[in-house]
Amino acid sequence: QVHLVESGGGLVQAGGSLRLSCAASKRTFSTYFMAWFRQASGKEREFVAAIRWSGESTYYADSVKGRFTISRDNGKNTVYLQMNSLKPEDTAVYYCASASRLYTMPTMYTYWGQGTQVTVSS
Repeated sequence: QVHLVESGGGLVQAGGSLRLSCAASKRTFSTYFMAWFRQASGKEREFVAAIRWSGESTYYADSVKGRFTISRDNGKNTVYLQMNSLKPEDTAVYYCASASRLYTMPTMYTYWGQGTQVTVSS
């Protein structure tokens, strides 16, 4: 069992920045890829970004490319999502998730955090 705990959400004005953190209780094969998803009210959960624990490979949704940066600290078993130039349409609950491979479909992810709310005001 892997536990994921997100933190760092909040309220920010458009154009502002936030950094989300996701601490994993351990790293196993099931956490080979760590990803961020988000779910806005009334919408489906969507892929935002993903990273491998080893190597430098990162992956982004087109909607956040150039504004968001995913990174990791292996020593702390923590993944971060730096969000810059935030827009009102970025408002959502953000979740981190883990899987053994890279997927963009949320149903393929094994472990999930509880989510953290990000609200961007216009």
